[in-house]
Amino acid sequence: MKEKKITTLFLDIGGVLLTNGWGQTARNKTIAHFKLDGNVVNERHHLTFDTYEEGKLTLTDYLKRVIFYEKRKFSENDFTTFMFNQSLAYHDTIKFFKEIKKRYRLKVIAVSNEGRELNAYRIKKYKLNELFDAFVSSSYVHLRKPDVDIFLMAGDISQTLPENSLFIDDRLMFVQVAQTIGINGIHFEGLDKVKTQLKTFGFTLAK
Repeated sequence: MKEKKITTLFLDIGGVLLTNGWGQTARNKTIAHFKLDGNVVNERHHLTFDTYEEGKLTLTDYLKRVIFYEKRKFSENDFTTFMFNQSLAYHDTIKFFKEIKKRYRLKVIAVSNEGRELNAYRIKKYKLNELFDAFVSSSYVHLRKPDVDIFLMAGDISQTLPENSLFIDDRLMFVQVAQTIGINGIHFEGLDKVKTQLKTFGFTLAK
């Protein structure tokens, strides 16, 4: 059987190229730094964060619901600066995908769940526009993984058939959902493992 040709990579950002933008680890550090009640913050966060990630709330409005619903001793700017600074890059992974893109002349599309302001900061801070050709971010398209429509939209935007695309994400369920519509998938569990898995699709940087 002839091997299917992959022309487009759909890549997650948080957990693959960068740390999660506002995941449990980042929230816990921020809660500790500002001496907040973690149970209250996390409960309020879970009640409204999906709405923020879908682009239906600004970051200011999200923080009014979760943090600044009562008077604080710190400012919104103090909080968001600390919040954004929790984002760190996996530089080796970013470099690797840039090299794969260049060598195989691939289209690379971000398919990620990220709030608008945090997404914009991370793109600029780590120059992700040097890797990605487009960003199918939840806050831009008002859809979140695992909604299958976000994967259909990524295919439409990139003009790629499912069988010619490969989706890589650190959340196994998201990969499995993409596979239900024929997209090839890899569950990201570290750079070394993904290098081995990519060989199955004919991608290698070996000389």
